[in-house]
Amino acid sequence: MLISVIIIIALTGLDQLTKHLATVYLAPVGAMPFIPGVMELRYVLNDGAAFSMLADAEWGRVFLIVVTGLALVALAVYFFWKKPSSWLERWVFILIFSGGLGNLIDRVLNGYVVDFFATTFMNFAVFNVADCFVCVGAALFVIAVLRQELNAKKEQKAGTDENA
Repeated sequence: MLISVIIIIALTGLDQLTKHLATVYLAPVGAMPFIPGVMELRYVLNDGAAFSMLADAEWGRVFLIVVTGLALVALAVYFFWKKPSSWLERWVFILIFSGGLGNLIDRVLNGYVVDFFATTFMNFAVFNVADCFVCVGAALFVIAVLRQELNAKKEQKAGTDENA
């Protein structure tokens, strides 16, 4: 568990560092190419949630802080109680928790989240490293659940084959 906490601190620190660098170096220029034809770095302050939902709502900041805080507490309690059985499950927790914590820090300290990755090949939300952590963690969660289901079906099949 200590290794997980250290990784969470490191990933949250990485997220905060990239947001700081975006604020210092990207904010003055607004936008710059990153991967031509795919992505640019674009400085955006997002006071809402994903896709700027609840942006400009007076109660939105408090709501997002409370919901994110409660979600992080619930996630920590669940994974402390459940004890991840594999590194895949551990990485689900680490990534989602780190991303949620990184964006929560921004909302509490600044009232907004610094976003800076913008796709140029399609119209999509501008996002940050913490958002990437949450999305990758969610994808790994789907993989972990599917893996558990497949293992359960294999065990069930093996049990019925032994009884036959």
